[in-house]
Amino acid sequence: MTALDDKLGCDTSDMLTIHALFRRAFTDAPALVRGVADGDTARARAVGEHVQEVADALHHHHTGEDDLLWDVLEQRAPACALHVGLMRAQHAETAAQLEGLAEVLPTWVASARVADAEPVAAALEAVRDTLLAHLGQEEAAILPTAATVMSQKEWGALHARGMASIPRERMLLQLGWILEVVPADERAGWLRANVPAPARLLWLVTGRRQFAAHRARIYG
Repeated sequence: MTALDDKLGCDTSDMLTIHALFRRAFTDAPALVRGVADGDTARARAVGEHVQEVADALHHHHTGEDDLLWDVLEQRAPACALHVGLMRAQHAETAAQLEGLAEVLPTWVASARVADAEPVAAALEAVRDTLLAHLGQEEAAILPTAATVMSQKEWGALHARGMASIPRERMLLQLGWILEVVPADERAGWLRANVPAPARLLWLVTGRRQFAAHRARIYG
């Protein structure tokens, strides 16, 4: 290995921001669903689209880790194999829960009936409970190991894959959700460190307003 990015050792702190995003989204989602008035199909559609989007994002996030992370850690850090096995099992459990969510979500979105909302909220709570345990364990046992046995180039492939899964027209909205979990006094620095100058300008000129309107549509 000669290039700097190929040297073992990487900064995994970006994962903490993504985890914070998922924690917030799945903690809020059950109450958002239960808060839709009986028969309000317009509101159910807005919340349902949001729920589907965060569910898809979680699925893509986990698939990226399944494909790019676990095998590398097992090969380079055999002592981490038990932790990796737990991560794989939790991913499988979450995938099954997301499938359960996908089965009940369309019925509620179409009807907006309170009786149809409860299975959706319960499915979201199941995902939330598994996810909260999983993310904490990943931060405690996986990220420190990855930081020592993976290169920055390898770690960056996870980020690149995640970005590739976001439709271009949703990029600014996703940026808005991320900024919400970055402490207010750190947002300017986070933007400078993580977002290219043209995208920062686009966020300031149009993105902030677009996100504010989108957020109001979801949260009311």
